[in-house]
Amino acid sequence: MKTSRVSFAAALAAGTVLVLSGTAFAHVSVQPGDAAKGGYATINFKVPNERDNASTTQLEVNFPVDQPLTSVMPQDIPGWTVTVEKSKLDKPLTVHGKQVNEAVTKVTWSGGKIEPGKFQQFPVSVGKLPDNADQMVFKAIQTYDNNEVVRWIEETKPGAAEPQNPAPVLKLTAAPAADGHHDDKNAPAAKDDKGHDEAAASTSDTTARALGVAGIVVGLGGVAFGVASRRRAS
Repeated sequence: MKTSRVSFAAALAAGTVLVLSGTAFAHVSVQPGDAAKGGYATINFKVPNERDNASTTQLEVNFPVDQPLTSVMPQDIPGWTVTVEKSKLDKPLTVHGKQVNEAVTKVTWSGGKIEPGKFQQFPVSVGKLPDNADQMVFKAIQTYDNNEVVRWIEETKPGAAEPQNPAPVLKLTAAPAADGHHDDKNAPAAKDDKGHDEAAASTSDTTARALGVAGIVVGLGGVAFGVASRRRAS
């Protein structure tokens, strides 16, 4: 009896872990999860179907209005219709020398189907990403063909556990520093105090020494040959 209880408890614990793990990994997310600040990137909204008896038929992604993106270009996905909505900006942005008065606030994919046990990625080219923030939060709404709606809109608080329906988050990393340095192989040759190329001088000096050593070796070989010849003649 004791053994049965232990086995049952172990099975229950394992089942709980599996259920929790499935829930943790089943939410809508951004792939990859990070991009460089101030640049452009292609991101994917990864949408797993987490229902066994219904298919996902629509995804709505809301873009943060306080971090407007002037360029949002969804990639066509066979079987899905994409709709892009824009809104007027309270404060126009200057992009490549031109003023931009509106930005994308929502992208909706509909008409397709993500069946149980499958997932779909929705690629979008976005930019220019903010250079004064560490992340962007995209609140998403997933709709099933049984009219169920799941709102992935909860933001994770610092130091707190992940909420039940977390919003997709894109982390913004430091932009690559402008490369103002040159590799050693491309660096200008160093000059001595007379303006001569030190590398060239070093190479010439090395060559001269090598030739000198070679000459000595040849000379010694000739002397040895002469001595040997004399001995044979005697």
